[in-house]
Amino acid sequence: MELLETMLRSISAFTLMMLIARILGKSTIAQMTYHDFVAVITLGAITANLAFNNTISIGILLTSLLTFTGIAYLLMFFSMKNRKLRSWFSGKPTVLIQEGKIMESNMKKLKITLDTLNQELRGKNIFNIQDVQYAVLELNGSISVLPKPESQPVTRKDLHLKNQSEPAFPIELIMDGDIIDANLQQNDLTREWLHSQIKKKGLSIENVNYAVISSNGNVYFDEYKDQIEHPVDKE
Repeated sequence: MELLETMLRSISAFTLMMLIARILGKSTIAQMTYHDFVAVITLGAITANLAFNNTISIGILLTSLLTFTGIAYLLMFFSMKNRKLRSWFSGKPTVLIQEGKIMESNMKKLKITLDTLNQELRGKNIFNIQDVQYAVLELNGSISVLPKPESQPVTRKDLHLKNQSEPAFPIELIMDGDIIDANLQQNDLTREWLHSQIKKKGLSIENVNYAVISSNGNVYFDEYKDQIEHPVDKE
């Protein structure tokens, strides 16, 4: 009987957390600010107790869970309406590199090491810290980087080149070996057309793991068998 109750409580806890995540929205997940972090940790702890702590009644746990959900939602709502509250609840972006100079005092306050900074810069394809004009730690923990003018990539605008055509949004056709019929229908494509494209590449539908129409209009196929003799890294 206890096992069945625990299973039902766990299912209920998972369902409630999914509903709460939908209510709070994607921004809470994607942009983990101070109050978002506190809300997620607290809600997670309450939900864990709801799942397996039989000594506390479900009514008390639900009341606590709904109360904290309401607090998190109200904080998010008022933060959107008031910039001062948003600044207090979420914090402010912090400059780590200004005019090519590392701001050591800000780094110490945020407890960010040079190793961490270099790691983040490498994630932005910047391997030389001297190429950075500005680096800013954003509210969600990510670092935004402005390279120095001489280190910025050249664009078509810089070369006064006109775009031949407007780039389109990629259209996924096959994912995990399954044809995405909804995407075919939305873009006036048929399975027959897809099969013909697969045949042009000398492939068979059973061997295709992923297929997409890229933004430039080309169709890309990825097979289950990569046919790489010496993979760089294999788990």
